[in-house]
Order: sequence, then structure tokens, then C-alpha cells
Amino acid sequence: VIVSGFDPVRREIARQSLDKLIADGRIHPTRIEEIVAETKTEIEQFIRTKGEEAVQEADVGGLHERLTYMLGRLHFRTSSSQHVLRHSMDVAYGSGMLAEMIRMDEIGLNGMLARRCGLLHDIGKAADHEMEGGHPKIGADMLKRHGESPEVVHAAFGHHDEIITEYPYTMLVATADACSASRPGARRETLERYIKRMEELETIAGGFPGVEQAFAIQAGRELRVIASSKDTDDAKASKICRDIAKAFEEQLTYPGEIKVTVVRESRFTEMAR
Repeated sequence: VIVSGFDPVRREIARQSLDKLIADGRIHPTRIEEIVAETKTEIEQFIRTKGEEAVQEADVGGLHERLTYMLGRLHFRTSSSQHVLRHSMDVAYGSGMLAEMIRMDEIGLNGMLARRCGLLHDIGKAADHEMEGGHPKIGADMLKRHGESPEVVHAAFGHHDEIITEYPYTMLVATADACSASRPGARRETLERYIKRMEELETIAGGFPGVEQAFAIQAGRELRVIASSKDTDDAKASKICRDIAKAFEEQLTYPGEIKVTVVRESRFTEMAR
């Protein structure tokens, strides 16, 4: 039996319900509804427990009940096969340690605030199947609605370099996020698949007219494209950027998002003798 769906919590409810029904043997409409309702209640309590454990382990106090619940939902979420709740804990620890180290240099960063930023940076992934937009924006909106500080909101919104960094905590979170995602064994992907994916990105982009070079960076989460200044103008460069992003959506299967940046540059050199 294959259980599929966009909501990881509903998938888990369905999986556990099937296990119980098969073990019970009484599979009829009324019993199915009873088991599903019972399992849903158990999962809801399990989610709250996991969220509370994460908050306690990261030593982050004063978190809104709804945010604690959404943290618990991350227990059932993976990203490139990496467990998102454990990843969030990694980023919380890493951000906190970086802040403590920098504090010793008298810049004055707060380790507790850094841990809070790290713990909540991916909270948008708990609801990105329900709402439009990427998880950074969804998470930032959620945190803002529940009274989190501007530093925490900005860290969620900007940890993938989507906006200009206004707070040092965003850079700490981005650094810890990259370390957690790239450590050995964090994401189950063979070297061959990794290289193939990077080559596919560069090959697709290189096939567009006016493109001189294409470089996949950040483990394939971003593509930098160098457009010919002779063969393209600004309008053409903008169209190339849109067309490449559309080609990725149509031709590739990938987790998350791929940021495409097209650079068109003119250089002039003269020698004075």
C-alpha cells in the first residue's frame, strides 16, 4: 500500500490508521472513521509534545503555543531526506555558538536570541503545502503574526539571501543552515546524482541564445548565468532569466527552489603608454 499526499501529517495519520485497521481486522466505514479520529487525536498530542521538547532542548522560552505546535509538525517533514526538526535544532545550536563566540569579541550578540532565530528559521516548511510562496516568506509572516521580534522574522525571511541582510543574526542563521545541510550524511544523495543535477542545471541554461557561461552554486539551489553583452540587452537578459526558471520547472524534479541570476556585463580596457 502506497500512501501519498502533500501534507506529511495527514500521511502519517493515514499510515497509522491503516496499521491499526489491518491489525484489528474489522475494516468497515464506521470502524475506519473511528480509527482515523482516534489516530488524529494521538498525532495532535504527539506534535505538541515534540514541539515542547524542541523548545526545551533549544532553551528558547516564551514561544507562542501555535509556533510550538508548528515546530512539532516539522517532525514529519523532510527536505532532501534531511529531518527538518533536527535540522532546525542543529541550526539553533550553531547560531547560538557563533553568537557566543562573536560576543567574546565585544560585538555584543545575544546567544539566546540567535538560538531562537535558528530554531524558527524553517518553520514555514510546516505550512508550505497549504499556502502560496516559499517557506521563508510563509515562515516570516507566521512569526510576525505571533509577535516574534524583527530579528527572528528577518532570519526566517532572509536565510537564503532573498533580501538584503539587516540584522547580523540572519547571517549567523544562514551560516549554521549551510553547515547543517552540507555536513556528511545529512542528506542522502550520491556523488553521481549530485554531479548529474549540477550538470543538468548548467546544460539547460547554456542552451539559451546569448548565454556565455552558467555556474550552479549552493548545491544546486542557485544558478549564476553570464549573458553576452554584445548579443543581449537588458530586456533580453531579463527574458533569459525567466525562460531558464520556466525550463527548470518543466524539465526537472527538485526539492525547494532554484534561484536564477543573470549577469550582463560590459568591460572596456585601454592601455596608456
